[in-house]
Amino acid sequence: MRFARSTTLLIGFAILAATAQAQTVPPAGARGAGGGTPMTITNSGWPDGGQIPPKYTQAGDQVSPGLTFNNAPAGTMSFVVHMHDMDVAQNKGLDDQVHWLVWSIPGSSKGLAEGQPAGAQLPDGSRQISASGPSYRGPGAPATGPLHHYTIEVFALDTMLDVQPAANVLEPRANVMKAMTGHILGKAVYYGLFHRPQ
Repeated sequence: MRFARSTTLLIGFAILAATAQAQTVPPAGARGAGGGTPMTITNSGWPDGGQIPPKYTQAGDQVSPGLTFNNAPAGTMSFVVHMHDMDVAQNKGLDDQVHWLVWSIPGSSKGLAEGQPAGAQLPDGSRQISASGPSYRGPGAPATGPLHHYTIEVFALDTMLDVQPAANVLEPRANVMKAMTGHILGKAVYYGLFHRPQ
């Protein structure tokens, strides 16, 4: 129990550290490839801040959305995609639900195509995990509650992360967040809302 509690604290602090660094990164336009244009994400599945169609959720086929990275900062060596449900608090509020964590995406990548296959390693060499295992996990908020807020964060890094997958999603997330600290060149965020149909 003592080990589990200390692991939870480590995960929470790692996420907070990475988030704090991302918030202090200068606007991507100041360092980005677009010469004044900030780094952004576009999503082929739903509009930013809009409701997520069932196709991408546990009420449908759980197809991963197609993401495009725009105006990545100069010097980007890799990307990390972190999709999570901040309305699901676990471990006394330190952790939320991980729906998709993909890291070591090559810096030359322009994004992730819709419908990524399951498996710990994707065809481009990047690694993935979620609360369901080595695959995308669609949103699944219950119909009886409010719409949940799903956040997709894309981080541009000046390094390639050497983080191995693990059976428990919280461990690789903590390790990825810790390894990112000090290496974030830019960040872009995209949102979606969902709960199961009534």
